[in-house]
Amino acid sequence: MKKTRILLFLMLTVLTHLFGFAAAPKLKHVHPLNWWSGMQNPELQVLLHGDNIGDCDVVLSQAHNVSLIRVERVSNPNYLFVYLDLQYAKSQTFNFTLFKPGQKKAYLNQPFELKERTGEAIVPFGPEDVLYLLMPDRFINGNPKLDNVPGMIEPKVDFEAKADFGRHGGDLAGIGLALDYLDELGITAIWPTPVQENDVVCSYHGYSITDYYRIDPRLGSNEDYRLLVEQCHKHGIKMVMDLVFNHCGVNNFLYKDLPAKDWFNFDSSFEACAHRTASIGDPHASQWDLKHTTDGWFTEAMPDWNQRNPLVKDYLIQSSIWWVEYAKINGIRQDTYPYCDREMMRDWNLALDREYPGFVIVGETWINNAPSVAYWQKDSKLSDFNSELRSVMDFQLMNLLNTIVDEESNDYDAGLMKLYYYLSGDFIYADTNYLLTFLDNHDTSRFQTNEAQSKNVARYKQALLLLLTLRGIPQLYYGDEIGMFAHKDWGDGRMRQDLPVEVLKASGRNALQSEYFDFASKLLRWRRTCKALHTGHLTQFALQNGCYAYSRSLEGQRVTVFMNGTGEEKEIDLEHYAEILPSRTARNVLTGQTVTLGDKLSLEGRGFLVLEY
Repeated sequence: MKKTRILLFLMLTVLTHLFGFAAAPKLKHVHPLNWWSGMQNPELQVLLHGDNIGDCDVVLSQAHNVSLIRVERVSNPNYLFVYLDLQYAKSQTFNFTLFKPGQKKAYLNQPFELKERTGEAIVPFGPEDVLYLLMPDRFINGNPKLDNVPGMIEPKVDFEAKADFGRHGGDLAGIGLALDYLDELGITAIWPTPVQENDVVCSYHGYSITDYYRIDPRLGSNEDYRLLVEQCHKHGIKMVMDLVFNHCGVNNFLYKDLPAKDWFNFDSSFEACAHRTASIGDPHASQWDLKHTTDGWFTEAMPDWNQRNPLVKDYLIQSSIWWVEYAKINGIRQDTYPYCDREMMRDWNLALDREYPGFVIVGETWINNAPSVAYWQKDSKLSDFNSELRSVMDFQLMNLLNTIVDEESNDYDAGLMKLYYYLSGDFIYADTNYLLTFLDNHDTSRFQTNEAQSKNVARYKQALLLLLTLRGIPQLYYGDEIGMFAHKDWGDGRMRQDLPVEVLKASGRNALQSEYFDFASKLLRWRRTCKALHTGHLTQFALQNGCYAYSRSLEGQRVTVFMNGTGEEKEIDLEHYAEILPSRTARNVLTGQTVTLGDKLSLEGRGFLVLEY
């Protein structure tokens, strides 16, 4: 009997210990994961998320020169938002110590690390760069160990998923494997679609973020991303991070365990987006169009952030600063920019510029008229509101370049003459050098929409030459440089095919792929060092005999381009272009030879001549 009591006592002791240990409170999320001393803005919001912590008192323990400004509480008892003053703080690790009301014993201790800034200057991307847009999951599979990550909603690579919405296994390691290829091509910056965690159904594209502080584990880890950026920099390639502030994924913990009803628009209940982005600058816009564009949800699976909530605003702004400081990225592409609250986004631009002077953000401004795009650029001449957004996307130029190369140009209103008229309206933009220009992207048909177009390399050459020598920051879409083709009508999956891994080596490219790649590489590698193409003044001529002529000039350097917009051989009088021909002797960029021009110039059908002085 005595032995039984002793045994029972020991069992109860063990069970009490085990259950006590299991029940020890801990936080589910602490965001940001850490911070840095010496930031220009000394105020920091720290989100603490854990079961029933909302009534706790917060004390900073083992903290040196860290001041507690205030604690913000919300209707959900699982959150505390702690605001700190770090103005005089140095690198250290301190604790958030939480006490339940009336209790002297700490309820829990949460360490938080404050690191010292490295002082490394962030070199922003700009007009000197050419961006390469890629979709990590559809690029290169560099680490097969990540093809199955248990615990994710879509853990495995799945090529058979309906409508090709499955994961294909591309990852950060695959991007690293392609850096020599991108360097050979002449790329100076890469823009991967979002790499943050997307733990949702149909997660391959990355635009439904479920954790703003975590790289999707099927792509790699936070450290893998930081090392990839470092690897890019060693290759002379910048990294542009794709962020999404308009909405998140339905499985983001901030939606699943809602801090308060006003964290997402329409009281955190689905109401569809109107998709009328032109209404924001429209002097005649209805209030319904305005509200349902900025506050409406894209889908029920994409809750729309209420960026007017100051807690949401601080959370999103800090998340982007964290990635710049942690990974040393060189810029940000912000998805669905006009759908966001414009005051919040202005303050975000200013916050990043305060920490990293000259930092460049490009906003996705997919609006079907140029004045409405110009409205969103920093110092716009067309808006009563300064967005502070340095770069906007020129979708109108994309549309033109996809059609005029298939038209017969005349001297009045067709083909390249449409381009002339479009560029003549550049006075609406505050800074044309910071327009992001492109032939296509992951949301549009590829520039080569079908196999017949893919075999017509001359079509691509003419469009690419225009893209790389006109004003703006050019962006290429992965695979176009080897002739990949797809039409949007075929579905998103076809527009986002996997890049064939064999093309990373010259020996793996067939004749057609090599013709594409070699032409693109020649132009891109030349553009790297041609400053006239970065910020040089653009002079253009109205068409003469179906031919277009323009030049870029800067500090004595000049590039002059002649292009035949017809399918027939054409001759033009060069005396007409004397102001962009400082000499009749120049270097032919594509052949490397010196050429001497006469009084006339003949161009074969769809032909062009690129001269450098």
